[in-house]
Amino acid sequence: MFRLRAGTRSAVLAALIAISGCGASTLPSVHSEPERLSLGREEAAKGDYLDAIELLKTYVDNNAGSAEVDHALYLLGDCYLHTHDWASAAIQFERLLREFPESDSSAASSYHLGIAYNGQARPPDFDQEYTVKAIDQWRHYLVTYPGHCMNADAEHDIENARMKLATKLVETGDLYVKLSQLRAARAYYGKVEADFSDLPQLGDAWVGLARCDVLEHNPDAAIEKLKAVEQRFAGRPVAETAARERARLVN
Repeated sequence: MFRLRAGTRSAVLAALIAISGCGASTLPSVHSEPERLSLGREEAAKGDYLDAIELLKTYVDNNAGSAEVDHALYLLGDCYLHTHDWASAAIQFERLLREFPESDSSAASSYHLGIAYNGQARPPDFDQEYTVKAIDQWRHYLVTYPGHCMNADAEHDIENARMKLATKLVETGDLYVKLSQLRAARAYYGKVEADFSDLPQLGDAWVGLARCDVLEHNPDAAIEKLKAVEQRFAGRPVAETAARERARLVN
């Protein structure tokens, strides 16, 4: 039977202890609640978000009436965002906005609540409940906190989220065209026309409606729609698609 000599066993044991220690997180001793909050801020600033979360959660639980609890909630929510724990982040921001609406952190929390909702959104093929919630939250933020430093970010985020919704509608319309369910396809393309006419997905919806016209033996209507796409979206890939489809109809 293979045996290690005593000295070798001691060396191996020391190495194992050292290796296990490398993966462990050791928080410093905390002697007061203000110190706990300060350490939580320091850990967050260093990017040690899991340690920061542990410190901040305890602080929030122990100091419900503290003058600093709103800032702790905001920082805790931000740490959850960095770890992609979107649902937990949303809980912190919602609580801050509900319980401390006058906080200095309320505007940033309102914006980041939209980020937390959007993080929970599913891919375009699935239900977009959280995408809609994110858009609504960002719009509420813009109305409630005009001039805040994150307004431009919210406007950009809203545009991206709306494009996701419009893409979802177009793709669903395209699916119904393939299934020859043209009435349903027109309904989805019409939704893009009604709610997202400022986005480039409108061109895709018009191409979809033109395909419906072709399948309904109305090529003239299809040609007019495709011409409109070429004119309005000149230089975009959808204009090239429209030109190819119109060429096939004309020839």
